Amino acid sequence: MKEQLQKDFENIIRNLNLSQKDIEIKKFCLDNFIDKGFPNRKNEDWKFSDLNQIIKKNIGELSFYSDYTFTNKIDTSIFVDGLEHNKIVFINGRIEKIDFNYEKKEQIEIIDQSETINKFNAKNSLSDLNNAFTNKSFKILVKNGYKLIKPLIIYHTTTSKIWSKNINLKLDFELDKNSSLRVIDYFNDTSKKNFINIFYNFDLKENSILKNYKLDKFQNDNIKYFFNNIEQEKNSISETFILSSGSNFLKNEINCDLNGEYASAFVNGIFSLNNNNHHEIRTTINHLTENTKSYQLIKSVLEKNSNAVYQGKIFVNSDAQKTDGYQLSKAILLDKESEFNAKPELEIYADDVKCSHGSASGSLNEDSIFYLMSRGLSYQQSRELLINGFLLDVVEKITDSEIKNLIKNMIGIKE
Repeated sequence: MKEQLQKDFENIIRNLNLSQKDIEIKKFCLDNFIDKGFPNRKNEDWKFSDLNQIIKKNIGELSFYSDYTFTNKIDTSIFVDGLEHNKIVFINGRIEKIDFNYEKKEQIEIIDQSETINKFNAKNSLSDLNNAFTNKSFKILVKNGYKLIKPLIIYHTTTSKIWSKNINLKLDFELDKNSSLRVIDYFNDTSKKNFINIFYNFDLKENSILKNYKLDKFQNDNIKYFFNNIEQEKNSISETFILSSGSNFLKNEINCDLNGEYASAFVNGIFSLNNNNHHEIRTTINHLTENTKSYQLIKSVLEKNSNAVYQGKIFVNSDAQKTDGYQLSKAILLDKESEFNAKPELEIYADDVKCSHGSASGSLNEDSIFYLMSRGLSYQQSRELLINGFLLDVVEKITDSEIKNLIKNMIGIKE
């Protein structure tokens, strides 16, 4: 792998107009990744999802995609119907379109920062890999007091042109004071057996609101890692919803630092898995000052030898008095071959706090199925009704009604 990494790195350096200092920084990140390799079970945060073995088993040898010189045709059929929205379109790792036509152009700034290294660290080698190989990187700045009129959908698409490749993407978002942004990450892949490595950084200033919805619905054979870093100042709110369903393997990781008083973070997620899929959500919510709040609810429906993992940590600093932190995960296993692993954590250094966590798993209630069948439903209809009711609780936590209805239709939830 080392020889392939160095060869592909030389190719991407030739395609970028970088200073010698920038090249040295990227080379430093490359060397760090070569030294550490892909995360494995020796890393506590990856004890349930050994990425090194997952890549070897499902892909084999990777090459590290570096040819971004050719444009890709945008297939407009992938665009979400019935929802007016702004767009960023990634195709095979290349940004093909940035469109904020519904917004006041002077209120949004798009900054090319392709030569900037991430200021945060995911504490694993994948951030080094991302920094070494990211091609184009942009920062989206929402200016003081501006609330986007329409949501932004970021389309992550891959085509059959690529296979056994590593793709690295990176975006930064800054929400200035009193601003708001709704972001939908929408995955649609026709490629097979690629490893896609995505890093976002969100910087929320005072009184700003972020709503981020990550939708991985369509079946595909790719392996994905998605890291979100969220920094929040006073009175800011972040809401993250994850639909984890389609990819062969997907790990969503969220690190949220509540730096300002009365900052709040909400993370809600659904695993809906079958056909040997292995997905994980890992969250770290850091309460770093007093009067902050976090709420997390993750629900799973698993069948056909699928595997879901939820690792959730609430950290409370000694200065973070009056913290309110809540975390709960529940799973329904529809067969004996499927597996759910949960690792809830509380690390608390303050005494005036209200924190709780819990986890539960089990099968569908046969008595409930029997009751519904006695009322005229078939076994399959009864099963679906119970599953919908189980998942509806999470979807109802979505505060944007327009996007909530979109996700209900996507999942097939009927009330």
